[in-house]
Order: sequence, then C-alpha cells, then structure tokens
Amino acid sequence: MALTLKTALRVTTVMFSVSTLGSGVALAQSAIQSRSSTPSASPSSAPSPSAHRPAAGDAAPVAAETSVTGMSVLPQGQQAETVSVTAGTYSSNGVTNTTPGGGLMPIEHAPRSQSGLTRDYIAKQTPTTTIANMVASLPGVVSAKVDPLGMSGGDTMTMRGLTQSQIGFLFEGAPESDPINYGPFTSTLVDNENIGSVTVSQGSPDIDAPLINAVGGQISTFELDPAHKMGGYVDLMGGTHSANKEFVRFNTGDIGNSGIRGFASFSYTSSNNWRGPGDQFRYHVDSKFVKDWGQGNSVKFIFGYTRQFANGMLNPTLQQWKQYGTSFNLDGQYTPGDVSYYRFSQNNTNLLNIIVPMKFVLSHELELNLTPYYVQESGPSYGGESIPLAGGYFGNVQYGVPGSPYPALNLPYATDGVATAMLDDPWKQKNGAINSNIRWTHGNNTLTFGWWYSYTSHTERYQWNLVNNQGNPVAGYGLSPIRFSNSQILSGDNLNFWQQQNALYLADTLKLLHDRLELSAGFKAAMVYREGTNNVPGAQPWKTGHNYFEPLPQFYATYRLTPHDQLYINGTTSFRAPVSTEAYVPDYDPNYGQIATVGALKPEYSIGEEIGYRHTGFYNFSFSAFNLNITNHNISSSGYIPGTTSVVAEPINAGGETSRGFQAEFGLGYWHHFSPYLSGQYLHSTMDNNFDTGTDILPTKGKISVGSPKFTAAIGLQYDDGRVFGNFNLRYIDSQYTTFMNDESIPSYLTSDLTLGYRFKSIGPAKHPQIQLNLVNIGDNHYLAMAGSTTANAQSMMGLHGTMVQGSSPIYLVGAPFSAFVSVSSGF
Repeated sequence: MALTLKTALRVTTVMFSVSTLGSGVALAQSAIQSRSSTPSASPSSAPSPSAHRPAAGDAAPVAAETSVTGMSVLPQGQQAETVSVTAGTYSSNGVTNTTPGGGLMPIEHAPRSQSGLTRDYIAKQTPTTTIANMVASLPGVVSAKVDPLGMSGGDTMTMRGLTQSQIGFLFEGAPESDPINYGPFTSTLVDNENIGSVTVSQGSPDIDAPLINAVGGQISTFELDPAHKMGGYVDLMGGTHSANKEFVRFNTGDIGNSGIRGFASFSYTSSNNWRGPGDQFRYHVDSKFVKDWGQGNSVKFIFGYTRQFANGMLNPTLQQWKQYGTSFNLDGQYTPGDVSYYRFSQNNTNLLNIIVPMKFVLSHELELNLTPYYVQESGPSYGGESIPLAGGYFGNVQYGVPGSPYPALNLPYATDGVATAMLDDPWKQKNGAINSNIRWTHGNNTLTFGWWYSYTSHTERYQWNLVNNQGNPVAGYGLSPIRFSNSQILSGDNLNFWQQQNALYLADTLKLLHDRLELSAGFKAAMVYREGTNNVPGAQPWKTGHNYFEPLPQFYATYRLTPHDQLYINGTTSFRAPVSTEAYVPDYDPNYGQIATVGALKPEYSIGEEIGYRHTGFYNFSFSAFNLNITNHNISSSGYIPGTTSVVAEPINAGGETSRGFQAEFGLGYWHHFSPYLSGQYLHSTMDNNFDTGTDILPTKGKISVGSPKFTAAIGLQYDDGRVFGNFNLRYIDSQYTTFMNDESIPSYLTSDLTLGYRFKSIGPAKHPQIQLNLVNIGDNHYLAMAGSTTANAQSMMGLHGTMVQGSSPIYLVGAPFSAFVSVSSGF
C-alpha cells in the first residue's frame, strides 16, 4: 500500500474518484484511520487504535488527501482499486471527521462483536464524562449517568445485562478494575482530552488480556500518543451546578535525537452536588513517554495520579422515589443524632497508576511483548452511624454487658446511651503485575505463548470517630478513633487480604485461502489464590483461603466474502473469581454484630457463542446473534447498613443464567458533513435455578434476570463542516426488573444529549481554538437509571417450603438532570 498525506488549506468538499463509491471510501477510511497494533493473541482483535491518529497536541489535518493504490490488504488474485479522497478537519483536539457514525463506528475486523469510539466522538462529549458514560450509545450498553459531570458514584453500567464488575476494563493493556471487588472507577483513570480511542468487546475478552472477571466482555482504552512537535493544549470549562474544569497539556516533541517524546497534563475539576448538599473535586495528572526504534520496537511509560473527593448522595427505594423524587437526600444541617448529615458521607479516592508496555522485534518472525504495571488505590471513605455505649458489638462479641471482656464505652455527647459517630474506613490496595507473551509468525501461522502474574494486597479497618453536637469530629484519645478503656479500637472489619494470580495462555492463528479464511484456537489456564483475615474478636471464620484453577478455551473463525464483507463465528469461555472480600471474611457492626454473611466461594463461569456479519464501506453495518450460559452467577449487590449511611457489600450467588439475543449497529461515512449512527439490542435473559434465601426456596427459575432490559437502542447524528459542528445522541432503555422474583422494576426511559460548537482560525499562538456547548439530558427527564442493589423479593411471599420470606426493596440510582457546560479550548 502506498500512502501519502499532505495538508491542504481548507475544508470544502469530499471528492471521490473511485470505480465503486462505497468500497472506495471504505478503503480510504481504512488507510486514514488504520489501527496500529498492541499485540494480541486474539485473531484480528482491534488493537491500540491510537498510534495512527493525531498525536496529543497535533492539529488534525484539514483535507487530508489520501492516495491509495495496490492495497496489500486485498486477498491475492483481486484487483486493487485506485482512490483519491479529500477529507478531514482542522482541529486542536484530535478530531479528523474520518470515522463513520460520527466517531461511533470505527472499522473493525475482529471475529466477534466489537464496537468503538474515536476522537471524532470523544472530543465532542462533556470534558469530564467517564468512559462508562461515553460508551452508552454502543450496542448492548446501559450506562447509569447519576452525575452530569461523571465524577460521583463511580461507574455503574451493564452490557448484555451483566454488570460492570463482570466487564474487564483495560487501560493501555493493564487491568484497571479493583482486582477483588472489580469496580472500575474510570472517573479517576484518565482525562478525556488524553483519550485516543475506546474499544468495546461485548461478548468475550482477549485470551491474552490480564483479566479474571470479564465474563461480560472487555473495554479497552488507549491514550493519545505524544506529538512529534513541541506544543500543547488547553481546555477550560464551566457550567451548571458551579461546575468547572481546567486542563493543560504540554508536549515535549522529539527530544533531540533520542527518539523519545512525551507529554504531561494536569487538570482540576469541581462542582456542587446536583442533588442535595455537598460538593466534589478532582486533581489529576497524566503523563506518557514513548521511545521508538528500529522496525517496530517501542517502550512506553504511562503515569497517572488522581486525588478525588465527593460528598455522597442518598439513594432511594422505589417508595421513597415516588414520595420524594429528587428531593430525597442527605441533610444539609446537623441536629444531634442525625446520621444522615451530608458531611458524614464522603468518598476519597487516591490512585497511582504506572504502566510500561514494551515491544521488541527479535527477528522478522519473533516478537516479545512485556507489560509490567503497578496500581495503588486508597481511601478513606466515611459514613454516619449511631454507636451504643453498652450492649453493642465489637466484632461478634457484645461489650458493656455482664461477663464481657470489653467494658461499656465512656463517651461524651451521648443521648439515651447512644453516641453519634462518623465511620472512617482508611482502606488501601496495591497491585503489581507483569503480562508477557512471545509471538512466532511463520508463513500463514502465528503462535503466541504468554504468562501473566499479579500480586495484590488489601488492608482495611473500619473505625468510628465521635462527633459533637455540631456534627464535627472530636479530637482526643479514645474518641478519634473510639477506643475501649483497654485501648483497643472499636472496629467492624480489621482486614488483611491478599491474592496471587497466574495465567498461562497459548493461541494459534492460521490464515488460509489467500487470507480470506482465518482460524484461531487458544487455551488459557487461570490460577488464583486468595487469603484473608479479619482480626476482630469472634470473627467466624477468622481466616479463609481458597484456590481456583479454571481452564478457558477459545475458538474463532472468520471468512472475508469480499474486502468489505466478513462472516465470523466464535465460542469462548471466561470466569470471575468471587466478588468482594465479604465472600471470604464477614463484616461486623456495633449495632448488629455480623452484617455480611460469607458468600459461596464458587467462581462464576461462562460459555458463550456468537455468529455475526459485518460490512464496511461508505455505509457500515454489523449484526451478531449471541448465546451465553453462566453458572454460579455471583451478583455484586450492596446496601445500606440499617439506620446508617454506610454501605456494605452483599455478594449473592444466584445460580445459573442464560442470555440470548442479537445486536446491530449502522454508521454512515460523512455525507454533506452529516454522519448518522444507529444501534440496538434485543436481550432475553433468564434465571436457571430457584433461589435459596437461607430460610426457604423462592420459585425464580425462568424469571427475567435483574438489570436485563429487553430492548435498548440509540440514535446518533453528527454534523461537522470544519467550522460549525454538532452532535446529537438519543438513547432508549427498556424497563428493568430489580428483584429475582420480578415483583419490582423501574420503568423504561429516554435520555438525549446535544453538542454545539464552532472552530476558529488560528489566532497568534492559539492553534485552531474552539468553543463548545454540551447539553446533558436536554429533555430534563426525571428517572431512575438503574438498581443500586438487588434483592430476592420486594414483597413478602410464601416460599416453596411454606415459610414466609420477608420482602426487601432495592435501592436505586437517580439519573442526572438537565445540565449545560461551555468549554473553550485551543492548541498552542
């Protein structure tokens, strides 16, 4: 393939000189947005889509004139087409307007369901939104936007009815979910201004992906590569709820003749809570340095640091939502004994992220890939609770009662034997690992062998700080934290937890029939060891350990009917080790004793099959039908400890689950500056077993799985003439059951977002400045976005063995309201 790019002066029109319009545009688009590759053992998996896109700080070309002749990607025996295309856009933020569907449908060739985002879409979203919110328009994805800025509440999403804890989140090839609880929290991960691309695999993870939870698929995010020229980028945003963000990035350009280039960025974001009192802020640093040499050798160094704070928002039950609506929340003023005071509910998240992907071409047939990484996360988190002076529990032992080894608490500011306190949870987690593989390509065959090793440690100790009559923590020995007279700290969870992970994988890919047919088979052996202790009195069990060994075979086959039409079929497996530390050691509370029962230690295992078709060209279309069977479906539920604003994990083994359905998406290349996008999914997901509540059996077999809407759909429309641009997205989510018995649900809802903007000509040192308006939930729809917890039954009912099973209502996440944000940005 001969490819030349040169910059013209202005965007006027798109000129085609092709024998076949649709196929010619597809070839040109493939050339312009060719995805350079992070090595993967999965066949045709879309790799890092960032390397051949505008680098950080580079102005994207306007009218990138592309000449394509004799394309080597064509199978032998087919005649190459000659294409002359003028397309593209001047921008300082990486927008090129070359991706179909307005940046929502990059060209994919993987033999599985796969979708993605490029800068054409990412740059036009709110500068603070999370990765989980950005992928909300892709097939099968449901994202609960509980905060207009995307900062509070972490990430809450489902994909094909499976939760975010069942989805593998990768950033530059390293896993970014909590390796024990699997929460991704992508709001702390990377600034939107630095994201080059996002790839979503709805059904299965890569066999070489360092993941132990991806039964529901995989989301891979890549940063922009640093620019070759010195410069930078600045983005300033303000909007409703006193929101603001300041972002600046500096590019070193090529540093002498070293072959090294890099960038560093800093951002500050803050806003008031849109619902109830309180605020939130975030400090964030991103940095990436790249060293390239020889024919494909490279070393990248990625560094990220985040400090984030947010006051919590109280989540309602369905009855509370119907009664109070959005006014149900924490209290803005403190009165003695009020555990719902907003200053008691705080989340502090600190993240340190280091990733060093390395690629070494040892010969024309041999390639070595190494990705060491280190992730450190820490709290603390806070909540409010009433502490009894006597008769309460220290672990599983009552204090202040006759015969107890622990005396009553002697605390000031107590009323009727109860003191108000702030729960303090100073948790800390460290994860160090390396993922490595060696690839041997000989003729039409590629063999990959790899090893992944990871070690994680987690420490956590619940404790309580006494507060005075004004709701402020009281300093002093025995009060902060609260201690017994024998100096022991009152705590409910004094946890030390660690795990080791090893995975060996082998994959082979064979290309036949002049590369039209591609067959791949792989096998992964995943080994996990976990052990934890809870050093509070009477903890049962005090110490628990468990080993897991899971065989994970995969098979893919794809056949190219034409250069633009592809059929594929696959069969894959994956597993997830049990969710949360509470699956191994229980939590305790001063009011209730044990509050979290040790869950079943059986891992979740899935077997999936897909068959699909994909067309690329001026119009792009993909369709797939899927089947997924899960055993030991571990649901990651959580809930408030009664009478508190403290949350406790409640892992549930719901037995088997079967999900079947189909998904489709359509994206058009730019036509008269417009680019539309459509996506949709039909899902039928059911429980395979009756549910054991511990006191009786509920007839849940055949019931619709929780959080599995039957229909989801999205419409996107983008306009961009190089100066004026706009982006509209409409999303529909069908009703969702929130209990195993299907006796409570949230109704269907529609949301829509709008972007409007204008790019200016360069003004002095300001390169292609622009102004952008983002409108979120433009219909101001008031809705429940998703369940925040799951229960067996909301209404009390008789079990199969004749015992009354008490009902318990789930709590719900409230969708974000209408909000408006204006941002001004420019390169320099």
